[in-house]
Amino acid sequence: MEWLSDPQIWISLLTLSALEIVLGIDNLVFLAILADRLPEHQRASARKLGLAFALVTRLALLASLTWIAGLVDPVFSLFGHAVSWRDIILIGGGVFLLAKATHEIHGSLEGEEDDPHEATSTAKAVQAGFAVTIVQIGILDIVFSLDSVITAVGMASQLWVMVAAVIVAVLVMLAASGPLSAFVSRHPTVKMLALSFLLLVGMSLVADGMGVHIPKGYLYFAMGFSVLVEALNLMARGRKKAVQLRNRL
Repeated sequence: MEWLSDPQIWISLLTLSALEIVLGIDNLVFLAILADRLPEHQRASARKLGLAFALVTRLALLASLTWIAGLVDPVFSLFGHAVSWRDIILIGGGVFLLAKATHEIHGSLEGEEDDPHEATSTAKAVQAGFAVTIVQIGILDIVFSLDSVITAVGMASQLWVMVAAVIVAVLVMLAASGPLSAFVSRHPTVKMLALSFLLLVGMSLVADGMGVHIPKGYLYFAMGFSVLVEALNLMARGRKKAVQLRNRL
């Protein structure tokens, strides 16, 4: 029980937990946007299942550290760049994220026409939509988990510290998923901003897989600045509505 009195262990746990939460923001945004497309009674279940899958994926990757280490070994070379399985996963996940975010932006701006031949049963269509959403969340969970676990392995030397940090991060994400989804659903401009974040993350994943590393700090600064501007816009819009309401009274 010497670890209880070791401040380095606790500092490592707190630092890694905070980092895992930050790294989980893009995962949480993607989850909120996909869940918002489902009927209201299914959204909470989709968020919980998605985060449960993320937790299981992260813990499974942590339990196979030797396999994780092997993912960075070159598989083949392309134009002088050694490509590993990690690169392939990151590129595939980035392309999927770019395609999904673009599709969501198109649907939000252009609208989606209902196809009368799409399904004869509303219940079956809803169930199929739920299953497809969970599969999409699972695919991106694998990509985000890979990045998260590799970061954890690089920062901590004890497995239980990594596991504890991952569990803490997922619990925080679970608590924040409901309010975040509701907020994104209420504000279309925030949803568009979140989709732009996903495009940014997808681009960074593809770049990282191709050997061009973009520091996370740059991405998070851009996101943070955009969120600040949008928060000011929402405040200004709220004040304008309050003034209009007072004038009517």
